[in-house]
Formats: sequence, structure tokens, C-alpha cells
Amino acid sequence: MKFFFDLLPVILFFVAYKIAGANEADALELANGVLGGGIVASQAPILIATAIAIVATAAQIGWVWFRHGKVETMLWVSLVIVSVFGGATLFFHDPTFIKWKPTALYWLFAATLTGSALLFRRNLIRKLLEAQLSLPDEVWERLNLAWAGFFALMGVLNLVVAYQFEEATWVNFKLFGGMGLMLLFVVAQGAYLSRYMEDEKT
Repeated sequence: MKFFFDLLPVILFFVAYKIAGANEADALELANGVLGGGIVASQAPILIATAIAIVATAAQIGWVWFRHGKVETMLWVSLVIVSVFGGATLFFHDPTFIKWKPTALYWLFAATLTGSALLFRRNLIRKLLEAQLSLPDEVWERLNLAWAGFFALMGVLNLVVAYQFEEATWVNFKLFGGMGLMLLFVVAQGAYLSRYMEDEKT
């Protein structure tokens, strides 16, 4: 359930884009009415989807605050990034900015994991998972490095899809590609860690 909740802004972005794309006249009227004139039909779906993503992320934080009285740092970071890049897309009517948003977020994760390990000797993946897993120090280091590398690679891959393929393909990749690759990475990580969990049991 939490996984779905975390993905909700991305899912709503995808749904809004598809609905707007299937109803071009209504989408264009809505986009021009809300964002001002000068928008052409081809711009309307991505602009509407971007606005929905910003509102959904803000609502997500509001709900978490209402239920738990505090909000994880990751959600605040996500709101800031989607507001900055999404806001630029809405202001300039240019999808380039929102296409860079996933890359900015991925590279921020990669830099945080790498920087914390190198500069402060803090393994953030270990801090996150050590309550559930008992692993040798060198394995924790590899795990932290693997996650940093994965996020760095995902940032590059997002730009490749954004600039080498049509906008609709990038929107599909943003949801299904990102989620699918993350799932594969987690499965591969689980297979790698299984030997250590078996050793711990014996």
C-alpha cells in the first residue's frame, strides 16, 4: 500500500497525460484557461499532467502530515523538485524542465549516498536497513555503492528516453520503465543478499 501511495503522483501524472491526450480540444481549453493563452494543442497534455503532479505531491504531504504529524524528508525533497521543475514547465510552457525532474531526483539520491559515505563515513543504506538485516561491513559498502550507481544510471537513462524518443514514450517510461527497473534491481539485490541471510540462519 505504501508503495502505491509513494507512486501516486507519478500514476496521476500518467493518467492525466493520457486523458488529456485523448481529449485534445477540452485539454487545450483547460490549459489555456488555467495557465493563460498561447498554449497549442500538443503542449496541453504535458502541462495538465505536470500541474496534476504538483498538486498531488502537495496533497500527499498534507495527508501524511494529517495522519502522522510529521513528513519524511524524501517527500519534502520531492515536492521541492517537482515544484521547481514543474513550475518552470508551466511558466515557460516547455516540457524540457519536467523531463529533467526525474534525473535531478535520481542524481540527488546518488550524490547523497556517495557524499555521505565519502565525506561523513555514513552508510545511509545501512542506516535504513540494518534493523531488518545483519550484514558484513563490506557488503553494506557494496550495497550503498550499488544503490548510488543505480540512481546515477537511472538519471542518465531518463535523459536518453526523454531526448531520443517521443514525449508519449517518455511518459510511459516514467511510470512503467522506472518502476520495472526498480523492481528488477530490488529482486537482483535480494538474490545477492540471500546467501548472507542463509548464513545468518545457520
